[in-house]
Amino acid sequence: MTTSGNDGTVESVVRGVVARHRGERGALLPVLHAVQAELGHVPQEAVPVLAEELNLSRADVHGVVTFYHDFRREPAGRTTVRICRAEACQALGADQLVRYASESGLRLGETTADGSVTVEQVFCLGNCALGPTVEANGRLYGRVGPARLGSILDGTVSS
Repeated sequence: MTTSGNDGTVESVVRGVVARHRGERGALLPVLHAVQAELGHVPQEAVPVLAEELNLSRADVHGVVTFYHDFRREPAGRTTVRICRAEACQALGADQLVRYASESGLRLGETTADGSVTVEQVFCLGNCALGPTVEANGRLYGRVGPARLGSILDGTVSS
């Protein structure tokens, strides 16, 4: 996560990203992905700059940011845990994992107050035969039960 741009502000980062995508048709999605890659999220103050730069309404930009679950409006936690909610994982107990996270005070789509963990849901991690599957900071874990999820969430999981 970098904050490149002339002066490192959100505005300069956004304008720099848009400049790299200038002339592309339908550039909003690639621009949003690039902004999130650079800043770690798409902050609210980026919306009017994107609207101006891409000749869109603020409502259009805001609508896209809030519609797609891949875009974060707040920075993610130091650990990002994604629980698969696709059919195969659901059939093998993903609901138990969501319930465990909730009972542990972790709500889907939110980051803990101390910024340590973000828990998200995803609708397929491509590990269906070993469900339920969880991804933590890019690493896949199969056949995850509540106890193992607890270890993943607190960083003490073994391979």
